Amino acid sequence: MRIIFMGTPSFAVPSLHALVEGGHEVVAAYTQPPRPGGRRGKGLTPTPVHQSAEALGIEVRHPETLKDLVAEADFAALQADFAVVAAYGLILPQAIIDMPKHGCLNVHASLLPHWRGAAPVQRAILAGDHVTGVTIMRMEAGLDTGPMLAKVSTPVNDKTAGELTEELAELGANLMIEVLANLAAFPGEEQDPLEASYAKKIDKAETRIDFSRDAEFIERQVRAFAPAPGAWFLFDGERYKLLAAQVIGSEGAPGNVLDDQFTIACGHGAIRPTRIQRAGKPAMDAADLLRGKAIPAGTVIA
Repeated sequence: MRIIFMGTPSFAVPSLHALVEGGHEVVAAYTQPPRPGGRRGKGLTPTPVHQSAEALGIEVRHPETLKDLVAEADFAALQADFAVVAAYGLILPQAIIDMPKHGCLNVHASLLPHWRGAAPVQRAILAGDHVTGVTIMRMEAGLDTGPMLAKVSTPVNDKTAGELTEELAELGANLMIEVLANLAAFPGEEQDPLEASYAKKIDKAETRIDFSRDAEFIERQVRAFAPAPGAWFLFDGERYKLLAAQVIGSEGAPGNVLDDQFTIACGHGAIRPTRIQRAGKPAMDAADLLRGKAIPAGTVIA
């Protein structure tokens, strides 16, 4: 089939490759425009989908908007059978959704109708969900509200957002190929709006660790924001990203270091950092940090 692919981050790349390897003709890849990147934001960095599409010899398009007549005409001229969308980053206007012969299919990283929206992986981890997954849905005007064609699930366990996103990307790519290979077998199921939850975009303020919260929540916060943007705290005026931590059954005043292993008391329980990153430094094991910087019991962490 003639397919327009629409995606931006690394999560979308496996789906793009799966379409090509599955024998479909990807006539163009739509992605977000290159943004400032690298050290101090110098230069423009193309998105992961942009880079992958170019390597595959696929035409790349990155309009700032799809809500004008020129963008609509360019899209229509491709005469696609389907558009396949995976974390594109722009809401598609109805005119675009209606243009492909058989509509638009979306790879969404949750078990819809749970966690509609921008940050489904992070929200699932923060909420303590035991299971998440991927849904292939037929797109409509609402935000992730369209009929569900297929789902696949996976346990969350102790995975970070980075690990879980990578796993879901592969599961979603394989599931999309399965759906496209036998569309008649996936007629679609309407979502129950009463079961819906919204995965709002992550706010920077959410990434700062508040040690008055329970240790189990903070451990989930660490995983939800690893590897980026990273949950963090201040110590001696310096920002520390906490990339991995264990829940410890100890108690104390929130923010107090309880022992020489950097165990930090929380509102209930305690956490022990195992992987950490100081501002401007590479990530390291907490044990290596402690060998070079003693943090004795009684120290107070902000």
